[in-house]
Amino acid sequence: MRKFKQVFLASVLASSMVVTPVFADDVSNLQNSKNAAQSEVDSLQSELQTLIEKMSKLEDDLVSTGQQITQAQDDLTVAEEKEHQQYEDMKKRIKYMYEEGNSTAIETLISAENFSDLLNKAEYVQNVHSYDRKQLQEYIDTKQQIADLKAQLEEDQANLESMQSDYEAEQTTLSNTLESKKEEVADLDEQLQAAVAAAEAKRQAEEAAKAAKATESTKSNSTVASTSNSGSQTVGNTTNNNGNNNTTVTPSAPSTPTVTPDTSNNNSSSDNGGSTYGNGSAILSAAAAYLGVPYVWGGTSGSGVDCSGLVYLAHQACGIPITRNSYNQGSGGQAVSDPQPGDVVCYGGHVGIYAGGGQMIHAPQPGEVVCYTSVDYAYHWYRRYW
Repeated sequence: MRKFKQVFLASVLASSMVVTPVFADDVSNLQNSKNAAQSEVDSLQSELQTLIEKMSKLEDDLVSTGQQITQAQDDLTVAEEKEHQQYEDMKKRIKYMYEEGNSTAIETLISAENFSDLLNKAEYVQNVHSYDRKQLQEYIDTKQQIADLKAQLEEDQANLESMQSDYEAEQTTLSNTLESKKEEVADLDEQLQAAVAAAEAKRQAEEAAKAAKATESTKSNSTVASTSNSGSQTVGNTTNNNGNNNTTVTPSAPSTPTVTPDTSNNNSSSDNGGSTYGNGSAILSAAAAYLGVPYVWGGTSGSGVDCSGLVYLAHQACGIPITRNSYNQGSGGQAVSDPQPGDVVCYGGHVGIYAGGGQMIHAPQPGEVVCYTSVDYAYHWYRRYW
C-alpha cells in the first residue's frame, strides 16, 4: 500500500511539471519580446527628444536671423535715405557753383589779407569739396555693407529653413516608427497578460485535479486500511495492529512566473478646470487681429509674425506670460484632451491658436499670411495657458 501511494503521488507531480513549464516558457518568451520592443521604444524616444532639442535650437537661430534681417532692412532704408539726401545736397552745391561759376571760390581767395590767409582759404575750399565727396562715398559704402549683410543673412536663413525641413522629415519618420513600435509593445503586453491568465488558470485547474485525486486516494487508502485492520489479533484489552500508520502527502504546487503589467508608457492628461488669467475667446480674438499679416521669421508685430510669435502676441495681449519658442509652447501650460477656442495647437515645430470646429489661426510659413486652416495634421496635441 505504501508503495502504491508513492507511485501515485510521483505520477501526479510528474504530470504537473510537464504541462506548467510550457506556459512558463510562453510567458518568458513574450516578456523577453516585450522588453526588447520596449527597449527600442526608449531608444526611439531618446533619439526623438535629441532631434526636438536640435529643432528647438534651430528655431531660435531662425528667429534671431529673422530679427537681424529685419534690423538690416531698417538700417538699409535709413542709409538709402541719407545717401539720397547727401546726393541732393551735392546737386544743389554743384548747381550753385555752375550758376555762379568760379567767382565765389575766386572771391574767397582774392579777399585773403595775406599769403597765409590765402593758403587757409584755399584749403577751406578744397576741404568743402573733399568733404562732400567723402560723405557721399561713406554713405554709398555703408549702404553696400548693409546690403551685403542682408544678403548673407537671407542666405543663412535659407540654409536654416532647409535644415528645418530635413529635421521635420526626420521627425515625421521617427514619430511614425515610434508609434508603430508602441503599438507592438501594447500588442505584446496584451498577449503577455493573456498568457499569464492562461497559465494561472491552468495552474489552478491542475491544483484542483491534484486535490481531487489526493482526496480519492485518501478515501481508497482508508478503505484498504480498514480491511487490513479487521484481521488484526486482540490479546486482552490490547490490539496488535500489523498495518502501518496512514500518512497523506499533498504535493506542493509548481511556481508560476509573476508578471507585473508595464504601465510606464501610459499617458494621462487632465483638463484645466478653471481660468487663471481670462478666457480662450480673448486669446482667439487677439490672434484674429493679425489675420492677413505676412509671415516673418522672428516677427512680433503687425508688420510680420512667425507661428510662435503669433501665439506669443495673442497671450501677451491677454496678460498671459508665455515663452517665445514653439517647442517650449508645446510643452508648457496644461495638457488638454478636449480643446477649446484659445488653446494652443501644437505640432513638431509648429503652433497655432485653436478656433473651434476643427479650425485654427496660424502663421503658416514664409511667403504666406496669418489665416484660418483646418487642424488636419496627423500628429498634434493641445496645451492651455488660460
